[in-house]
Amino acid sequence: MNKKPTTAISPTRVEDYPEWYQQVIKAADLAQSSPVRGCMVIKPWGYALWENIQKVLDKKFKETGHKNAYFPLFIPLSYIQKEAAHVEGFAKECAVVTHHRLEMGADGKLVPAGELEEPLIVRPTSETIIGEMYAKWVQSYRDLPILINQWANVVRWEMRPRMFLRTAEFLWQEGHTAHATKEEAIEETLKMLRVYADFARNYLAIPVLTGEKTESERFPGAEATYCIEGMMQDRKALQAGTSHFLGQKFAKASQIKFLSAEGKEEFAWTTSWGVSTRLIGGLLMTHSDDDGLVLPPRIAPTHVVILPIATKAETRDAVIAYCNELRDRLSKVIYDGKPLEVELDGREMQGGEKLWGWIKKGIPMWVEVGPRDVESGSVFAGRRDLGKKSSAAQPLESFVATVADQLSQIQDNLYSRALAFRNENTRNIDSKDDFYAWFTPVNADKPEIHGGFALCHWAGDSELEKKLKEDLNVTIRCIPDDFGKEDGTCIFTGKPSSQRVVFAKSY
Repeated sequence: MNKKPTTAISPTRVEDYPEWYQQVIKAADLAQSSPVRGCMVIKPWGYALWENIQKVLDKKFKETGHKNAYFPLFIPLSYIQKEAAHVEGFAKECAVVTHHRLEMGADGKLVPAGELEEPLIVRPTSETIIGEMYAKWVQSYRDLPILINQWANVVRWEMRPRMFLRTAEFLWQEGHTAHATKEEAIEETLKMLRVYADFARNYLAIPVLTGEKTESERFPGAEATYCIEGMMQDRKALQAGTSHFLGQKFAKASQIKFLSAEGKEEFAWTTSWGVSTRLIGGLLMTHSDDDGLVLPPRIAPTHVVILPIATKAETRDAVIAYCNELRDRLSKVIYDGKPLEVELDGREMQGGEKLWGWIKKGIPMWVEVGPRDVESGSVFAGRRDLGKKSSAAQPLESFVATVADQLSQIQDNLYSRALAFRNENTRNIDSKDDFYAWFTPVNADKPEIHGGFALCHWAGDSELEKKLKEDLNVTIRCIPDDFGKEDGTCIFTGKPSSQRVVFAKSY
């Protein structure tokens, strides 16, 4: 009888994907739940990932002319009420501050006191308060464009939290721009969508589709919302970033007006765009396996870990000296335009336990060094994308000379693997029966991994979107901008259609 293979993570993806996700986070020591329901504590390894995401995106934002600023966490209720669709879209998610101090009650317990004259909303997004400030800053067309980004936290009350995917508080960046013309604002919206897509593909190694959201999926109050959508390993879609053309609605609500070159008073055209710590959840679900986290080298906090293996006291000094020299040499190697991030793990613990700890954290490459490696001038190196059994002896000089190339191979391999997975689970569907079969699990009580991206003709019927969400929990993820242009017939209504759209279950 064949022995069942063991894995570092239990359950496996196939056995219980949601629980596998939680266990990968725990095993990689990325985050844990906080005492406040719906919130999380991001631990150093997880926060280092967010810092790397920030560094890359912040540079890209500045290269496209944006500057960082910061706006208040608290927003007066009256500001939120200025834009009707915005209010409707966020009302149920808002956390509200109504008092400004605590006093001791008769029972000895602290109670809220000092009721505020106007309730304050804890920032769910900042369009309204930023609009208030832009209205003060803009008088002439010469004051435009305003190109500002802020790195901040936001609060959207979440009843079914899942770390890095849906939490009551999360970290993000939100760009907010104001322009003199509609054309310039639309170009800004699409430019930032391209920045997000480039980052997802080339740093996170996540193949994403880009396109416009349908009306029912738009950001509240926007004229158009564009998105990047990735496929996770359970074949669900993850909206990894959005860019919104807000038109003049928010400008009118906030009175962002300017005198044009012709001396005419006009309202500005505005945009907003953002990504969040949800990217870490997407990274995890795109690449990780049943042994834990898998990290693309271009975003990993550490590229190579060196693990001394010296159980005997008489050989330990020589092994540690060899490892220190190796760390110093590797730290001078340039990868992706920067010196390698190298860690020497000298903790006194079993070598196998130490290695598995790093595998579960997703380290791109590991190097084990024992007395025999010192004697032969070699290392025993492995690649996370190829698994624990990839460890093999390499001459020291060869390893140092090729480590940057090996990291590039890992980055490319992770992207190619994710792209192949998405392609394998994407299909054109041309009948309603096939559509329902594709998205209906065999086991309704505990659904197995099923479905994927369905490319189908759709004639723009919003009531149909509502029904599919009710029946199957399937939504239109985007109207893709790079494929699907063809005449056809909606498989649900029989109405003529000019393009296929992407349907999927999603997070």
